[in-house]
Amino acid sequence: MTAAADTGHVTMITLGVADLPRAEAFYRALGFARSSASQPGISFMLSSTIVIGLFPVAELAKDVTADVGVPGKGAIALARNEPDRATVDRVMQTAADAGATIAKPAQEVFWGGYSGYFADPDGHLWEIAHNPFAKLDGAGRMLLPGPAGNN
Repeated sequence: MTAAADTGHVTMITLGVADLPRAEAFYRALGFARSSASQPGISFMLSSTIVIGLFPVAELAKDVTADVGVPGKGAIALARNEPDRATVDRVMQTAADAGATIAKPAQEVFWGGYSGYFADPDGHLWEIAHNPFAKLDGAGRMLLPGPAGNN
């Protein structure tokens, strides 16, 4: 087993979308780059830490062989952590300018950080946060302590 297999990891998140060109344009506006591995019918959007797959929701349902529901209506929020509050505000504004709906403006939150939420054009929620208790590495990944014991 590799270290990654021992700790678990996510390499890609696939979002079911209603309009692939619109979704791709939105994620490009947020700074994701379209991979050359993209094909008609699916786009792979690259960041320094993860790949976002954009797949028409009807095709996703066929692939899963089950009803996947309406885009953006699941109880999930993707998150992006930033080094400071000003960057949170800038990312929230960039998202709004690209067509996002602000679900919760950035503000101080109960756990001591600063965050806001937006929904992409398909309704997928994103939290943009500054967590003063979590360090980020040079690629923007959160550096957290290792696994807890089985208490």
